[in-house]
Amino acid sequence: MSDQRPFHLKQFSLLHNQSTMKVGTDAMLLGSWIDVKGVEQILDIGTGCGILSLLLAQRSEALIDAVEIDEISAIEASQNFKTSRWSNRLSCFHDNITHFSDYIGKHYDLIISNPPFFTSSFKTNSVRRNLARHTDTLDFETLIRIVSQLLALNGRFAIVLPFAESQLFIKQAENLGFFVVSRMEIIPGIGKECNRVNLVFSRIKSENIEIEIFTIRNIDGTFTDQYYSQLKDFYLGL
Repeated sequence: MSDQRPFHLKQFSLLHNQSTMKVGTDAMLLGSWIDVKGVEQILDIGTGCGILSLLLAQRSEALIDAVEIDEISAIEASQNFKTSRWSNRLSCFHDNITHFSDYIGKHYDLIISNPPFFTSSFKTNSVRRNLARHTDTLDFETLIRIVSQLLALNGRFAIVLPFAESQLFIKQAENLGFFVVSRMEIIPGIGKECNRVNLVFSRIKSENIEIEIFTIRNIDGTFTDQYYSQLKDFYLGL
């Protein structure tokens, strides 16, 4: 049996040891960065333990649906939702997103995802981990087409990707009618190259894309002032 100790944040705690997608920097930065002003309906694709949904529940008054293909992760996310102070606004669906999109019958103001993005060369021996982290079952084009189906006309789609994959994703999104309106280029430490990119897409092309350069650690390994400012409302000790 895996360690069942919860991960504690300032306004909620959650279990994540059973999930294929645990609490991590990618989700924390995406969930704390995306603009949720005026958002009423949110969809979280590939929720894992539910961390993105919980971050957005803390920051908004929106109703949030979360979809997770892995059964064990979906069970853990559901448990985390039920024990949170926002349980009446959070729903978890154990399903693949293609099937979910066929029956849900609603549109969302914001769709957010920390999606599968690795190729077969990075596969592990864990079938569950591969399902959550690789593009075999949810390639970029399929994801964008599903977002197009579920997103309200004036809605936004937010995603975190490795830098190289983000370039391919942007091109495929543009081919399907979605355009970057804001981006956060994430650098793991001063003097290093960008390794993650947070992106927000809209059907409406913007002449002025909002670009933020975000550095996580100083040269000595300590967290930057940017990091503290971004996550001070969430992590204990900040």
